[in-house]
Amino acid sequence: MNDHSTNSLNIPDTGKPRVVIIGGGFGGINAAKKLRNKGFQVVLFDKHNYHTFQPLLYQVATAGLQPDSIAGPLRNILKGQEDFYFRLFKVSAIDPEKNRISTPAGDLSYDYLIIAGGTNPNFFGNQKMEQNALPLKSIPHALNLRSQFMQSLEQADLTKDPVTRKPLLTIVLVGGGPTGVETAGALAELRKHVLPKDYPALDFREMEIHLVEGLPRLLPAMSEKAGARAKKDLEKMGVKVRLNTMVESYDGVTIRFKDQDTIDTSTVVWSAGVKSGEFPGLKPEWLEKGRILVDEHCRIPQAPNIFAVGDIALMKGEKYPKGHPGVAQVAIQMGNFVGTNLTKLRNGSPVKSFSYFDKGNLATIGRNKAVLDLPRNIFLGGRIAWWIWLFVHITYLISFRNKLLVFASWVWNYFTFDKGNRLIIRPYVRKNTVPGGGLA
Repeated sequence: MNDHSTNSLNIPDTGKPRVVIIGGGFGGINAAKKLRNKGFQVVLFDKHNYHTFQPLLYQVATAGLQPDSIAGPLRNILKGQEDFYFRLFKVSAIDPEKNRISTPAGDLSYDYLIIAGGTNPNFFGNQKMEQNALPLKSIPHALNLRSQFMQSLEQADLTKDPVTRKPLLTIVLVGGGPTGVETAGALAELRKHVLPKDYPALDFREMEIHLVEGLPRLLPAMSEKAGARAKKDLEKMGVKVRLNTMVESYDGVTIRFKDQDTIDTSTVVWSAGVKSGEFPGLKPEWLEKGRILVDEHCRIPQAPNIFAVGDIALMKGEKYPKGHPGVAQVAIQMGNFVGTNLTKLRNGSPVKSFSYFDKGNLATIGRNKAVLDLPRNIFLGGRIAWWIWLFVHITYLISFRNKLLVFASWVWNYFTFDKGNRLIIRPYVRKNTVPGGGLA
């Protein structure tokens, strides 16, 4: 075994193989769980001290849920695990030759490294969009969007001039994947069922929700039936869907499209792309478009004691020539797979190749409205897909407490049409202003 240095990270020396995991998302925590009491020392690093159930972030952003409903402390999730350590640090570099990672608190050696860092918003070099649009990849992002939206409503309620009020009641969502579709649907339901009661002086027929997608259809990762059904349902709910539309810029006041059309708006939500986190030290030839190239065992071929799982891993194959989809199920299955294989490797047992079991893809549009792609080209839409969506998301929440909180909130919302989380907990401040000089 390696002579592990404790440094200031306060990780004790061990005679066991040390597994360092970068990232407490679906892949990271499932790998850690599989290593539970299997004769390893496990050290988990993350820049947050909690795991986030990202598929429901849009419900935090649209006042359907509170943040603690979809998050749980990493220490609590993995409590009772022998020789497990969590450290609240971002890994700043990897040294594959010395089997060592670097953090602001010092270096730490490893026998095995699992990179499960997930993805970040990708603005494709558009600096104006990055500065002024609101991404939706984390709980802070969701709280920023919720605050911005509620602040705009409060300001609109005080604004007599319709020209000034219009952009305050206009929201543009860029990206027609599940995040954009689900957020648009949730906002449309808020507009119909909730906001008129909160703001009786406002005419919510003035409120516009635009969903913009650069490709010819919504939900490009799902079937054409799913995309068409989502578009039809959203348009029935009053969402203005714009396909084949590329964004050029947004200065905090006006969003401009490449066809030169413009919309004045105080709120632009960006979900048009993601990119993998950066890990200095990995060689460029090990990466492709920001993702880590791995073999059928989720290992970097040139560094066989380094594994990558989830969104950041690029495993090419006949069925997935561009890699697996960036969904939670892939990360969960890869995390379980690597955790199991590490135990087999240590025991000298043969290991199997990774095989992704596609359980289907889901997206919800609103109450009793969802789309579901199942294997063998089976498509379901409407109420039955919606109930399946509810069941799946409740099932995969990380703790019983999360399941109970989300279930109770959903039942309350369903029968009362009252999403009671319309709180401006921390005001969102942007440098730019909307037309008329109001703070966006």
